[in-house]
Amino acid sequence: MYQDEKIKSLVKDLAGDFLERESNKTSLVTVTRVELTEKGHKALIFFTVLPDDKAEEVLQFTKRKRSEFRDYVREKAKIGRMLNFDFVFDIGEKNRQKVDDALRNAK
Repeated sequence: MYQDEKIKSLVKDLAGDFLERESNKTSLVTVTRVELTEKGHKALIFFTVLPDDKAEEVLQFTKRKRSEFRDYVREKAKIGRMLNFDFVFDIGEKNRQKVDDALRNAK
C-alpha cells in the first residue's frame, strides 16, 4: 500500500536522525529498512553497526530509547496513527555485506 511505503520511508529517515543525535558517536549506526507488522500498528526498525563488536551495546541503547523515539516521531511527523516501535539488528544486511566482500576478494 502506498501509504505504508510513505510511513516506512518517514520512520526510516526519522530513526536515522534520532540515532545520530542521541548516540555517543562511538559507533556508526545505519538504519537499513523499516517493516510494518501487526496490521500497520508496529514498526520494526532494522539497523547495522560498525564496528561489529558494538552491535549488542547499540541494540540495548535502542531498546532503552524506544519511548523517546516515539515522542520524537510524534513531534516531527504528522501521521494519522501512532506506531509502536522496536529496533532490530539487521543480520540479513550484515550477511549480504559478507557475501559482497567475498565476491570482491575472489576477483
